[in-house]
Amino acid sequence: MIELRNVSKTYPNGTKGLNGINLTIPDGEFIAIVGLSGAGKSTLLRSINRLHDITEGDILIGGQSITKAKGSRLRMIRRDIGMIFQSFNLVKRTSVLRNVLAGRVGYHSTLRTILGRFPKGDIELAFQALDRVNIAEKAYSRADQLSGGQQQRVAIARVLAQEARVILADEPVASLDPLTTKQVMDDLKNINVELGITTIVNLHFIDLARQYATRIIGLRAGEVVFDGPVWEATDEKFAEIYGRPIQKDELLGESVAEVPVS
Repeated sequence: MIELRNVSKTYPNGTKGLNGINLTIPDGEFIAIVGLSGAGKSTLLRSINRLHDITEGDILIGGQSITKAKGSRLRMIRRDIGMIFQSFNLVKRTSVLRNVLAGRVGYHSTLRTILGRFPKGDIELAFQALDRVNIAEKAYSRADQLSGGQQQRVAIARVLAQEARVILADEPVASLDPLTTKQVMDDLKNINVELGITTIVNLHFIDLARQYATRIIGLRAGEVVFDGPVWEATDEKFAEIYGRPIQKDELLGESVAEVPVS
């Protein structure tokens, strides 16, 4: 379970990134966070794994405060939290396999990971992760030889190899076409359902939030303005979240459900 207790984040210039956020996220949920650019979506995600330090409140992961954790305790909590970025965040000049094995660095000494001496079990785990996202045949290809969709699936395989209990995905399909968007979102949903991994995804497209999430959280100006099941997220509710009528480019346009998979 993830708990955010009266969480606020104020940047040095005085901008309020988050303002009094209170959320409880049970294990196994698939949550879509929606809102305009600047609403606080990325700040919220990055606060959960402490890429950003909050200025008020507390965040608990499995009953442990990541806000107060230091040293080895912080590393142990973070080991359970996988992060997927819009820009993939891969080492482009090394192999897909090495990128996936990067998910194992929290389990070994710094020297072992620098030397790349991963045990056989880790390599098997990495191949299993690649197989789950259907790109095991690319294991020895350089990451920069892959398409955007394939690179994002490598990033998903990396958090699987990490054996993360929570996946945080920050606009993971924002730069992808409809077909690869469907593939990546299907991978995330299948992992959530089959492995029970709590998944929190920042999304720009409303149709995706409705199609894949079990719960939608709407942010505006750093505050939660909607929190409920998908069936409650009507067009009128989205208009309240966005503070204006929904624009066409905030829908997906061509629904990913209608795109054939070759």
